[in-house]
Formats: sequence, C-alpha cells, structure tokens
Amino acid sequence: MMDYLRIFIEASFGFAALFLLTKVLGKSQFNQITPFDFISAILLGELVGNALYDPDVGVLQIGFAILTWGVLMYVTELITQKLKGTRGFLEGQPSIVIHKGKIAYDELKQNKLDINQLQHLLRAKDVFSIQEVEYAVMETDGSISVLKKSMDQNPTRSDLNLAPQPTPLPMAFISDGEVLWDNLKEAGFDKNWLLTQLQQQEITDYTDVLFAEYKEGEDLYVLPYN
Repeated sequence: MMDYLRIFIEASFGFAALFLLTKVLGKSQFNQITPFDFISAILLGELVGNALYDPDVGVLQIGFAILTWGVLMYVTELITQKLKGTRGFLEGQPSIVIHKGKIAYDELKQNKLDINQLQHLLRAKDVFSIQEVEYAVMETDGSISVLKKSMDQNPTRSDLNLAPQPTPLPMAFISDGEVLWDNLKEAGFDKNWLLTQLQQQEITDYTDVLFAEYKEGEDLYVLPYN
C-alpha cells in the first residue's frame, strides 16, 4: 500500500512540476521545438518515469532533475537571445530547399530529406505541384515555409470572375533518378514516351533526373541533378 501511495505522490509532483516548467519557459519554447529540445524532453520524461518506480528516488530527486533541465533550457534560451552568433549552433539554421523554382539537392541531402518527404511537406501547405514553388525553406523545427510563384498566387479565378476550370492532380514520374512506373502507366504513358520527353529537354538518361512531374495538358516538368 505504501508503494502505491509513494508512486501517487511522486507522479502528482512530477506532473505539477512539468506543468509549471512549461509555463515558465513559455509557449514558444515548445511550439518551435528543435531536435535538441525534442531529445531533451524525451530524456527528461525517461528520468521522471524511471524515478516513479525506483524506491530509492524520492520527490526531492525528481524535483532536482526537473529543475536542472528547466534551468539548462532557460540558460540556453538566454544565450541565444543575447549572443546571436550562437543561434546557428544551438538552434540550427533554416535551409532553402527550393531556390528560384529549382530544387537545391545539396540542401536536401544535408537535411536528410528525399523528394517524397519534400512533396509531403509541400502538400501540407496546400501545394500539390513543385512547379508552383518559387522558394521553400526548411525551418529548424522540421516544418517548411513556402513562397509560391507570382502566377500561382492570389488573386484567384473567382476574384477575377472567371469560369472554373478542371484542376488536374500533378503526378511524379521520376523521383531521385528512379522512374515511378505505376504513375506512368496510370497516366497512360510508357517508357518510350518518357524517353522522348526527356530527349526533347536534352536528357538522355532518366537516372540524371532528380525529379520529373507531369500535369495534364502541360509538358513534362524536369529537374536534373545539376
């Protein structure tokens, strides 16, 4: 019975202390969480969780662990505010993964990001075609910010009182030098058509293509590695 009471007391204390810590550090600290913050939070949770079932660890030890983590996070935040030169090291830096409509392949590799993941992040921003993007920035918290090309920005057709038109869904035909044969077949094309399209853009081998996208009624959009 005493073990259950001890766990209840320590769990209640840990919950209250963590809740207080989130209030002290502020909402932005957790809304704009960096990989370092994420790992630190996991480690803190492990410390508190393990302490609950360790009879040799009491409320004071749990409180000390939470307080130490909170102080370290607060000091880190102060350092980044006062010393701008430390921000890149402690918080990371945003990366431009699409620059002037072109995919920055080196930046993708540096951020351990492939084409499929990039498309997923763009779709989360209501962008279904890479062709619409002028700039895309990979933020330090793993999200992506998108600036569309001028022709794809507002005003919309409804703003101009124009009749609606069909909206074709873009399909990726090549990703990271690999042909997506299922997509090609679904669109009604074959290998010969693809090679012809590439040759028209002076590309002889599809393995030289980082990304190729097709939108009905338009030419094949091709981004080579270089």
